[in-house]
Amino acid sequence: MISQNGIYSVDKFIEKALYDKKIGYYSQNNPFGKKGDFITAPLISPLFSEMITVWAISYWIKLGKPNKFSFVELGPGDGTFCKTFCRVLENFPEFKKSVKIYLFEKSTKLIKIQKNLINNKKVVWIKSLNEIKDGPVLFFGNEFFDSIPIKQFEVKKFKIYEKFLQLKKGQFDKFILKKTSQNMTKKLSDLNLIKKKGIIEYPEQGLKILDHIIKKIHSLKGGILLIDYGYIEANGKDTLQSLKSHKKNIYYKNIGKADITYLVNFQLLNKYLLKQRLLLNKIVSQSFFLKKLGIIERAEILSKKISFKEKSDLYYRIERLLSGKKMGKLFKVLFASNKETKFNLGFK
Repeated sequence: MISQNGIYSVDKFIEKALYDKKIGYYSQNNPFGKKGDFITAPLISPLFSEMITVWAISYWIKLGKPNKFSFVELGPGDGTFCKTFCRVLENFPEFKKSVKIYLFEKSTKLIKIQKNLINNKKVVWIKSLNEIKDGPVLFFGNEFFDSIPIKQFEVKKFKIYEKFLQLKKGQFDKFILKKTSQNMTKKLSDLNLIKKKGIIEYPEQGLKILDHIIKKIHSLKGGILLIDYGYIEANGKDTLQSLKSHKKNIYYKNIGKADITYLVNFQLLNKYLLKQRLLLNKIVSQSFFLKKLGIIERAEILSKKISFKEKSDLYYRIERLLSGKKMGKLFKVLFASNKETKFNLGFK
């Protein structure tokens, strides 16, 4: 238990703070929406989810409309995206007949919240990716990787040290640096993560999950679409951050009562997926991707049928998704697939 005295590596600390069955943030809270600590794109506007659903249907068409098609949402949040996905399916009966929807979720608390929102026989909750048997398969993650614990290392005088947190009576006491093993140093070197100075962030757990996803893509065919906030060029900075009641929190304070995330290293994910023989599109911003999918045109069609007040709200929400000062540029979009099918909708 994290409430006791102890020394934890950064990833073990985050794992306990977020997922511990007794005190973990995701085990006891609904973090989403105005009453929670943060808000995600599907909650900002249903148009976000509609665009992704239409993109997924277009991918299915590109694959030749297979009779069996698995759609896997990674970390489905409060279930809002999936609810919209199921609603849009009603307009595409052929796709609806083919698709099976899997929700990959480890939090028992969030599964209850999702099940209260989603009532659809096509939706199945899973805790292991091995439960996916049919392909082709499309994995989709919106703000998924940023919630998976990461390791942190610090480079000092050309030596690499792993960062640990010391706790006393369940409260943060101090940071401790421990020299990194040769094995870990090699892992960091193989991924080109070692810098002359600064902080190295290594998503060890995230890459293990990605390995399982890659195996499924190779064996069943298909791809993975990821949308998250992050960067392409690493700058050696500590990107760990925390929110409590929509306000910034120091991540090692309010343990179990605040969310902890980090900026995703998209360059690392890109290199890792390429090494695994997957085909990748150029990484684009969320703004670029959604505009290419026609979100503005869709908003204009809807705006003709609603009041001025509703129209103002609609465009305010769209602006949050697209503005460079908000989510538009900070959020990146990545798509990787098996090499048999090239699909670049939204990326060109």
